[in-house]
Amino acid sequence: MHIGISVISHSGQNIWENGMGQNVLFLAQLLQRLEFVEKVQLVDMGDQPNVAPQVDLLAMGLELVKPQAVLDTLDVIIEMAGALPGEWLAHFRACGGKAVYMCVGQPHVGLAEPILFTDKATFVKAERMDEVWLLPKDAGFAPMLRTLHRCPVHEVPYIWSPQFITQRVKEVEASGFRYGHEKGRVSWRVAIFEPNISTVKSCLIPMLGVDVAYRAAPDRVASMQVLNTLHMKDHPTMLFLANSLDIVRDGKAIFHGRHDFAGFMVQHADAVISHQWQNDQNYSYLDALHGDYPLIHNSPWLGDAGYFYPRFDAAAAGAQLLHALRDHDAQLEGYRARTRRVFDAVDPFAVDNLVGYARRLLHLVGGDEGFKANAPLAAAGVRG
Repeated sequence: MHIGISVISHSGQNIWENGMGQNVLFLAQLLQRLEFVEKVQLVDMGDQPNVAPQVDLLAMGLELVKPQAVLDTLDVIIEMAGALPGEWLAHFRACGGKAVYMCVGQPHVGLAEPILFTDKATFVKAERMDEVWLLPKDAGFAPMLRTLHRCPVHEVPYIWSPQFITQRVKEVEASGFRYGHEKGRVSWRVAIFEPNISTVKSCLIPMLGVDVAYRAAPDRVASMQVLNTLHMKDHPTMLFLANSLDIVRDGKAIFHGRHDFAGFMVQHADAVISHQWQNDQNYSYLDALHGDYPLIHNSPWLGDAGYFYPRFDAAAAGAQLLHALRDHDAQLEGYRARTRRVFDAVDPFAVDNLVGYARRLLHLVGGDEGFKANAPLAAAGVRG
């Protein structure tokens, strides 16, 4: 089987600009491990000769190709990080190719917010795909996607590898910094990394949570570092909210632009507090856990990893930050063990994940008769 995954190269591209670029590469490497997959290529909808400089495609056994170059050679195309041309897709499918839309962003907000708040909303033609694949975090939106795209919708495993955060850690440590939680700090600098371009992931609840902790123990919270906020610095509601907080009035809040996670943490922060709405699987959480940093979050998917607070409960978020301040050092080994279980579950080469994608591909092309989810690796078409 010859598989293509769509990407979109652009000038100044960086692997840390969003999680989708990493997800494409994790998926490509997973698919390369399937016995019945002969080749995986990245089908570029952009204008550059390569993707992000942090990515060595040659070492990964991948190449960047244009859609026309593989129109007659691909068996399956997965539209993921770049929208494929309608005419190309129609020709590809008419010749027997199978097309999948891999939905990794929160689908409802991704459609609703542009329509409501901007004049740049886009809508793709219905019935252009054979299947839609979505991640467990978005399983509740399957009926919407099934109606919208008029084709079957299937859940596929969520995958992540530490390869890029490990690579970045080596870079920052080569510059003299140390990545990872440091025991013994009495007062923490708390960072908020939400992108603040959608209601799905914003700094509102984290800011309130930090202020709750600060009001209870001002000597334990050294500062609040709020990233991705420069585009909101003059917004009257944002200014009103910020200036209502004790930690801001006391001059212990700093508002930043965009920074990569590792580079920022080694210089400016000791803990992370986050919030999501219907989007509970995020790579930034895993990057934080990789460094044993205290992660205060509201993601049910993480289970007992990190420090969980429910829904929009800012007071509980503050309480969990205080709990972490008191006990994180003493409980670090248990924290790492819980993190390890999460990492094992999302490993692209974990058996369940390999088999999950093998099953979907075989079903897509009609070759899954007799396939069982618990079959041995060889029977599942997975290279050991």
